[in-house]
Amino acid sequence: MEFARGVTPARAAIGAAADRVGGYPLVGRAAEIAQLDAVLDRLGRGSPAIVDLTGAAGIGKSRLMGEFCRRARQRGATVLRGRATEYEQHLPFQPFADAFADVDDRGPSREPELFDAVSPVLGGRVTGPSPATGPPTVDRFALHRSTARLLAQLGAEGLVVALDDMHWADPASLELLDHLVRHPVPGPVVLVVARRDRQTPPALTAALTRGLDTASVFRIGLAPLAERECVEGLAPGLPRLRAARLYAASEGNPLYFLSLLHAHREGAFGGASSSAWADDGSDGLPAGLGSLLLDELTPLTPSQRRTLEVVAVLGDHATPPVTGATARRTGAELDDDLDALARRDLVRAGPGGRLMLRHPVLRTLVHESTPAGRRVDIHRTAAVELARAGAPAVDQAQHIERSVTGRDARAVAVLEQAADETEATAPTSCAHWLGAVLRLLPDTAEHALERRRLTLRRARALGVSGGLRESRELLHQVISASEQDEDGVRTSAVVLCALVERHLGRYPEAIALLRRELKRKPGPSPDGRVAIGLEMGSSAPHNTPYPQVRDEIARTLSAARLLEDEPGEAGALALSAFGEAYEGSTATAAGFAGKAAELMDGLPDDVLQPLCEPLARLGWAEAFLGRFTDAERHADRGLEIARRSGQVYLLPLLLLCKAHVRIQTCRLPSARQLADEAEDVARGIGSGELLSFALANKAQVLVAASAPGDPEALAVAEEAVAGVGAGDNWRASMAWCMLGYAALTGGDPHRARDALLRAGGDDLHGLQPSMRPLFLELLVTAALFTGDVGSASAWAERARKEADLLGLPLQRASAMRSAAQLSLHGGDPVTAATLFSEAAEECARSGAVFWEARSLLLAAPVLTAAGLPARGEAARERGRRLAMTGGAHLLAGLAAMAGTSAPPKRPGIPQQLVSLTAREREVADLVAEGLTNQAIADRLYLSPRTVETHLSRVYRKTDVTSRAALAALIARF
Repeated sequence: MEFARGVTPARAAIGAAADRVGGYPLVGRAAEIAQLDAVLDRLGRGSPAIVDLTGAAGIGKSRLMGEFCRRARQRGATVLRGRATEYEQHLPFQPFADAFADVDDRGPSREPELFDAVSPVLGGRVTGPSPATGPPTVDRFALHRSTARLLAQLGAEGLVVALDDMHWADPASLELLDHLVRHPVPGPVVLVVARRDRQTPPALTAALTRGLDTASVFRIGLAPLAERECVEGLAPGLPRLRAARLYAASEGNPLYFLSLLHAHREGAFGGASSSAWADDGSDGLPAGLGSLLLDELTPLTPSQRRTLEVVAVLGDHATPPVTGATARRTGAELDDDLDALARRDLVRAGPGGRLMLRHPVLRTLVHESTPAGRRVDIHRTAAVELARAGAPAVDQAQHIERSVTGRDARAVAVLEQAADETEATAPTSCAHWLGAVLRLLPDTAEHALERRRLTLRRARALGVSGGLRESRELLHQVISASEQDEDGVRTSAVVLCALVERHLGRYPEAIALLRRELKRKPGPSPDGRVAIGLEMGSSAPHNTPYPQVRDEIARTLSAARLLEDEPGEAGALALSAFGEAYEGSTATAAGFAGKAAELMDGLPDDVLQPLCEPLARLGWAEAFLGRFTDAERHADRGLEIARRSGQVYLLPLLLLCKAHVRIQTCRLPSARQLADEAEDVARGIGSGELLSFALANKAQVLVAASAPGDPEALAVAEEAVAGVGAGDNWRASMAWCMLGYAALTGGDPHRARDALLRAGGDDLHGLQPSMRPLFLELLVTAALFTGDVGSASAWAERARKEADLLGLPLQRASAMRSAAQLSLHGGDPVTAATLFSEAAEECARSGAVFWEARSLLLAAPVLTAAGLPARGEAARERGRRLAMTGGAHLLAGLAAMAGTSAPPKRPGIPQQLVSLTAREREVADLVAEGLTNQAIADRLYLSPRTVETHLSRVYRKTDVTSRAALAALIARF
């Protein structure tokens, strides 16, 4: 097998050198190597994999990773190696940038646009004539997907990406890694992650553990070496008793063993016992190891020691030019120092021409033993040298932060520029740099307004990066410190704080905050009142019923019109359209939606930027009203504006609106992609409330896109329900409804009914009014499956009445299908066929292709049973074609049933068989074949209880009392 290479020869040579550890061979680990060879075997077959390599410091993770990379190269794979570092945890994507350092982007199959799209991960490198200026315009979630596409492209012929010391990874890298775990790169790509268990951040542990559950991650935990392997492999020829003593003291850790061996050969091993090594120090290293390693530095000259300290402090910036300037050594002097340090195996050549210490443990010890004043001096000099070399602000910022202690205009400017550069793709780093600016800014009245602005900006960065509670705390500080609303800072903080409260699920607090602000003296400006009114209206129907804020939205609309504030007017109209559409006041909603669309369509994007949420609400309102083209158009525009302006917290609402439209119009593959992205964003923001909503909508996509009985949709719906807890708002109701939907298609009508009744509450008022007929249809289906004909009849009648009031074709069609099911159950296939056919026509008129296909496929066997086989076959064929074209595997399964479950075309079929539904006839046929209930359940992906329900109805309709009698009846006809 031949692989394409994507790295330069220089990087390959450096990588090969990095695979060796002090000239010692890899010892032991035969079982682990066999496991890794199996991973490479799967790589050759194009299977993706993620390997989680765990163990204590010095246990041999890097050495085993090096061996794996060597074997991968021997098989012709491209190998990229990167390492996270302890003191650079605010450099975004640092281990990935390290791995990509020498990727050749000029190959014949390379896409320059893709490399430019992932330039933040590549360390800012672009292929165009000059690097981009200003903050990136791509959101970090799009960056994750672009990075995955780049890996797939580089791995077309085989790729290994090895990331070492990921327990020190920066937050942006952890988020990217989480994305790659949940969405493994297709093709022959292996991602190897090495980390220390005890120092791993919880987010990384959770991501990799979740990958174990889904089988996308394979974990290898390294245990201590056996005594024979350790001694014979690392110290051959050493006297047996001395070797046993060294091994006991090291407890089988190869790094500790080698350090003790070095001390023994230098005459410094004075008989340390195993117990002296058993207790960990504060850095996770055995007590005594640090002293042994630092003893290696004793023979160094002062200049060599200073050069070593500079390399340790500079980390990724320890290139020879910067190291020489920072150590104040000429070129020849630096060469002499580095030669001496290399002979002692203290400093090695690292990726990209950098210098590095031989092991991260050694770097930690040298860094911490360097006097604090000297470290500050090294950082200060490094900042100057990097500025002189034109390095990015982010590279300069980490040295400025550690060397500047007072007000420094240039330092503040660089730190703010670093915040600009990381705001869109690494908001946690952005918040960190803004925090550094605030520490340098005097806390005086002169700088009070600037401090509030920076704190507001820092709170916004934290709010989109998972730090919602910290964001809320900062916003309360801004509000408390802003008696006057200078330049709108206070109003902006209040509105943002209410949004954060919503994402935390604290709706009463959000409303109380907004109402208090409106009553405050002096109150907000007229423009501020409009902004607060729009935010208050956005709480419905998530927790506050829309009728309770209807008057407030009306006042906001009047205030905006009085101010001739077109954006504010458009926003209030959009909120009104959404609220009325949700409540089922379709005529009123249509009027508001038309006016809102007219205004918003005429406004430029920069004016619409503060109105992304109302724009999303308009799209949802149009979707509820069946205006699918308009809904998707407004969702697309909102997505473009939200991405460009960094409003990532609005992306899920817009993405899910678009996904909802694509479900209705039967474009399921793209709907799945949109739902996946919405989930990614919700997880990144850290809002459980938003995540539950995203998962509920994703479950809806999965039900439609998966084969009947696929467990994934049910699992996702269960996670959504778990996230909403005891809530009873719109999002909670949606989660429970989707659990019912998934349970019903999975063959468990009892659980489906329970979930839908939990969503609806007393008298089912908790079900969304404008979609209630559709949810009632699910209840009717579940009730008929369980034999509760009385409830099914009541719910079908209610669906008819509510659909008539709504006047929406899609909801009328749903009510018709409910009535058709009852007719079929009552033995009237003619009426049922008419209703199913009319439902299909209603759906076709509204553009709801998915529901048209479903109606046709339900109609097909009933038409045949009603004596209209030609029409039945035509309905089946059209429904099947629509389902297959749209990726609706649920309906494709229904099409298969429709094609096989129709009664044979023979005269004299008794009425009791004609009256059976398609599923009942299928169960009856399998009983006639001699299958048990359990076997039927396995064949049809149903629960045994559901099979029993079907069978009891078959007995009642056919007037037989035993399996034998039923089999005899089927055999005769």
